[in-house]
Amino acid sequence: MLPSHLAAMRAIEQCRTEALGGHLYYCADCDESWYSYHSCRNRHCPKCQQDAAQTWLERQHDLRLPVPYFLVTFTLPQSLRSLARTEQKAVYNLLFRSAAQSLQQLAQDSRFVGGQIGMVGILQTWTRDLRYHPHVHFLVPGGALSADGQRWLRAKNHFFVHVKPLSRLFRGKMLDGLRKEKLLAQVPDKTWRQDWVVDCRPVGKGETALKYLAPYVFRVALSNKRILMVQDGQVTFRYQDGATKRQRTCTLSAEAFIHRFLQHVLPRGFVKVRYYGLLAPGNRKRLAQAKCLLGKTTATTDEPHAKDEDESHDAKEIICPHCGQPMVLVQRIHPRARCPPYMT
Repeated sequence: MLPSHLAAMRAIEQCRTEALGGHLYYCADCDESWYSYHSCRNRHCPKCQQDAAQTWLERQHDLRLPVPYFLVTFTLPQSLRSLARTEQKAVYNLLFRSAAQSLQQLAQDSRFVGGQIGMVGILQTWTRDLRYHPHVHFLVPGGALSADGQRWLRAKNHFFVHVKPLSRLFRGKMLDGLRKEKLLAQVPDKTWRQDWVVDCRPVGKGETALKYLAPYVFRVALSNKRILMVQDGQVTFRYQDGATKRQRTCTLSAEAFIHRFLQHVLPRGFVKVRYYGLLAPGNRKRLAQAKCLLGKTTATTDEPHAKDEDESHDAKEIICPHCGQPMVLVQRIHPRARCPPYMT
């Protein structure tokens, strides 16, 4: 098993348990004690990502443009997924780079948009039933800034670029990238003769589109509420069928369930949200030009600093679950000593 998989499993097991430390509260009214344990903060833990999406959404306020948005999705073909699973960093980075370059190149063509676009890309690796399906979503404002920075070039309301030439560009750039990474020999020849799946669809205005995409940023492959039963070494969970939109259930052995879940644990330090073009950190001046042309103010707001775990516990008033009265902090519980790091 990969060190990242072992680390994720350990974090999920210890999350909100005595192993990570916490606080003990006491209610004098009903003589009850209540333990509040710390979260693991692992990005793959289903219990630790509930508020992160909303925080990210608030931080995107200054990147929004008052134009229609498009969602462009690039999917790796089945014949490349085995390589992607074993060479995650190399293939995921190449997926991001190839998709972004392809979309930027085609959008610069005067037959489509004809200028510099902006994109935010999010990697997703799962289907609703936890199968391995690596793809990247790009949220793109419907337009571009001209080369001289003097005009905003609007895209048609329901059209951005043709997906067929975009798919071919994407396939060609992946081919070149895998050759440079010396991974091409591990890919079947049929991969380069088949059509690759690229989808482009309008998703409304900026705020609506970001709300649509925000759950993909921090959502893990499976939330706790979708697990219906764990019994006799079997795990049953529910999911929505993509074709029929109906709720279905899937039952797997514990080993198969863990295997499916761990396929979606990303390498340590891997960045799954990336910004390109006008939205790239180095291009914020050009983004300001675009906002000015669109009549939107460029004022920015300071991002709130995240509170330390202990500070947030102290500031938050804890209410007794039995009588509803405020509880008093009586003890800090120190975390257990960490285990030695897993060997690679």
